[in-house]
Amino acid sequence: MFAEIEFDQRGLAPCVVQDFNTGEVLTLAYVSPQSLEMTLETGELHFHSRSRDKLWKKGETSGHFMHVKQLRYDCDGDAVVALVDPAGPACHTGQRSCFYREVLGSASTRKDAPPAPGEPFPVVFEALSSLERTLRTRAVERPSGSYTVTLLDDPPHIGEKVEEEAEEVARAAREESDERVAEEAADLLYHLSVLLFSRGVTQAEVMEVLNARRG
Repeated sequence: MFAEIEFDQRGLAPCVVQDFNTGEVLTLAYVSPQSLEMTLETGELHFHSRSRDKLWKKGETSGHFMHVKQLRYDCDGDAVVALVDPAGPACHTGQRSCFYREVLGSASTRKDAPPAPGEPFPVVFEALSSLERTLRTRAVERPSGSYTVTLLDDPPHIGEKVEEEAEEVARAAREESDERVAEEAADLLYHLSVLLFSRGVTQAEVMEVLNARRG
């Protein structure tokens, strides 16, 4: 059934799991022909446990299932990428991703040790998705003095700020340095993100519109 995939001597292939909406790598596990069949039949990601030598459904214990949006395989045909919509943290430690420590970082190297403060440092592609999660947290926890909370409590002002920041980006593009353009654009993206969040529109929905316009 999976002639395009080359499984190893144990009948397994590594599977990298990414968040469909953000591209973040969540975990790595192994799949077998049977686990892939179950994945396609149910729409929920299934793996094959090497330690227990048995099929298992991701989230069967924690409830953090992974709904599969797309499966891809690599150029050699010996590895799989699963693009998923996760129902919760991917890691059994409670971390969003299993890859939460840096090589040569300050976190403990013992198994399942917690992350170190400030690590791993945020990389470019994580910026917007991290911002969206922060907005969600601010809306729930409503910390005193939060600028985000102030904006969310005054929806008309959010639109005014987006207009203001857009004008500042345009002015910077005409008159200022590239650094200033980047800074003003960051302000615009923040306020636009708040606007989208206040309307219940996710970043993923916006990106889907862009994808639909390809070509």
